[in-house]
Amino acid sequence: MSTRTTTATRGVLYVHSAPSALCPHIEWAVGGVLGVSVNVDWTPQPAQAGSYRAELSWSGSPGSGAQMASALRGWNHLRFEVTEEPTASTEGARYSYTPELGVFHAVTGLHGDIMIPEDRLKAAVVKAALGDTTLVAEVDKLLGKPWDDELETFRHAGEGAPVRWLHQVV
Repeated sequence: MSTRTTTATRGVLYVHSAPSALCPHIEWAVGGVLGVSVNVDWTPQPAQAGSYRAELSWSGSPGSGAQMASALRGWNHLRFEVTEEPTASTEGARYSYTPELGVFHAVTGLHGDIMIPEDRLKAAVVKAALGDTTLVAEVDKLLGKPWDDELETFRHAGEGAPVRWLHQVV
C-alpha cells in the first residue's frame, strides 16, 4: 500500500485592473480553482478610472497558478499576474495577462528568476540571424518585457494595497 502525499505550493494573484462588473466573476473563477469561497477586498485602481484592483495570496496544489491564468485569460478590460512558487518537485511559474498582449508564461526558479529553455533561446538567435528581429527584442519577449512595460503603471498605482491569504482544500 503506497501513501501519496500532496505537495502544496503558494502564490499571489495580482488583479491590476478590472471593471466592477467583472470583480464577482473573478472571485468565482478563482474560488473554483482553489476549491474555496473567495471574497477579495477590491480597491479603486488610480491608473484607470472606473476599474478596481486586488491582491490575493493563495495556497494550493502545483498547477493552481496555471489554472487561474487559464480561467481568467481572454476577459476584456482585465489585467492580471499570477505567481506560483516552486516546490521540491515542481518549478515555479509566472503568468501575466493584458487584453492587448494576451498571456505571457515563464518558468521561474527557486529565487524567482525566469528560466528560459534552450530551444527558445536558439529560436530567438535564429530569428535575429535571419533579420526578422533583433536578438535584444527576442530576449525581451522571452523575459516578458512587453507585459512588464504595460503593467508597470498599474503595479505602482497599487502599492500598499491589502493582501488576503487563501488556502486550497487539498
